[in-house]
Amino acid sequence: MPGEARAADIDPQHVVVTEPVRGSDIPVQLMYVEMIDGVYAPIGLRTPKGEGPFPLVLFASGNGGRGMAMVRDFTQNVSWTQEEFLKAGYAVAWLRYRAEVDYAYDRIGKLVEDKRQRRQLLNRGPLEYEDVISIVEYMKTLPFIVPDRIFYMGMSHGGEMAFKIASEYHGVRAMIACEPAAHEFLRLRPDDTARINPETGLLDVERMLMREAEKVRPRITEDVARARMAPITTPIFVQGRNSDELQGIFRVCYDLLVELGKDARWATYEHDEHGFVYVRRNGSGAYDPDAVQRQAVADSIAFFDRYRQGK
Repeated sequence: MPGEARAADIDPQHVVVTEPVRGSDIPVQLMYVEMIDGVYAPIGLRTPKGEGPFPLVLFASGNGGRGMAMVRDFTQNVSWTQEEFLKAGYAVAWLRYRAEVDYAYDRIGKLVEDKRQRRQLLNRGPLEYEDVISIVEYMKTLPFIVPDRIFYMGMSHGGEMAFKIASEYHGVRAMIACEPAAHEFLRLRPDDTARINPETGLLDVERMLMREAEKVRPRITEDVARARMAPITTPIFVQGRNSDELQGIFRVCYDLLVELGKDARWATYEHDEHGFVYVRRNGSGAYDPDAVQRQAVADSIAFFDRYRQGK
């Protein structure tokens, strides 16, 4: 069976299982990367032809969860965008991280690591964006990856994670935040258009209507948002989508970066699908990206290329 390996062929502390990718001659290395607290997160790493070392783009989508099953599904069925990056000379990896914890980012403070009786002690459990930081740090140890040319492209909650990561960590060369659902990072104050899920008691902020940046601005906690953005040194390309209900949030993220003098770029696209930059196979099992998707991905590669060359 594809990907089948004997136990004797696997290092239990560095599990790597290679399997083919549908329609591609570049296989995927399915790996488990140790997080700061000793648990493991799955990724699917692919490298271009040749010996390297290669710059690397880490791809994230959504709120986390589903583990290796998600990595394998996206590698096999949502990888047209990765194929374009591979052609451009980048190593690529779908990654997965623990599930988002609702508003924990606002409540529990900075992660602190200490020792007690010579053993690791944390002041709290890690959050999903901190898993990405652990993955970046591990990828820097691989001999076929250029350690100071690691990039990140996150969509939706993965886009918000770009801001959370960049606010605390400076080890990513440049980032793309695609349709970043950054209401938590901006500390958006809900109004009466937000709904409570009666089954869970959790607030569904994303049902608020926030298409216009000038209407979003008074509803964020601006002093908090600015304080969180102030430490950012990573260049960030914010990508919007004209018809998205959160377009106002996307634009405010960019506006604040510019006002704070950060290295930022903005582009917005006309497309019906949330997450359009990650092209999924159609009903016939083929990739058929439209002109907007092709343009957005070309823009993304061009953005990373600028920082790949050290500019």
